[in-house]
Amino acid sequence: MPNKTELSNAQTSSSPDYEKLVRFLIEPFLENPQTLCINSEINQSNGKIWLRVAFDKGDRGKVFGRGGRNIQAIRTAIQTAAKAHQESVFLDIYSDDPAQSGDSGGRGRNSSNGRRRKSPAKPAPKITNK
Repeated sequence: MPNKTELSNAQTSSSPDYEKLVRFLIEPFLENPQTLCINSEINQSNGKIWLRVAFDKGDRGKVFGRGGRNIQAIRTAIQTAAKAHQESVFLDIYSDDPAQSGDSGGRGRNSSNGRRRKSPAKPAPKITNK
């Protein structure tokens, strides 16, 4: 798991405390909130902020939610706070499996390269005259 780091002092005072916001949004899903580690990287020149989060593997299902709904809602809340301050925030989730790091976790809409599965056409109802 990554080491916890403090947000940069160069961050403006009017900017939200993203670490506290992420902690507030994720901790309720965790069995053991002390395992939550947040690493942040701030690029002042272009206003981009990277937040990397790690927690116990057993809590992934709760944090991500069905179809990734919980983590998507968390990302939306963080991005909305950032947008209000003309900043961009990216939230990555650390995983033991490097192929899954930064993913949305669930079987969301984009699980099959963005293609929707089409169901077969239903037959037209038969009309009978009596």
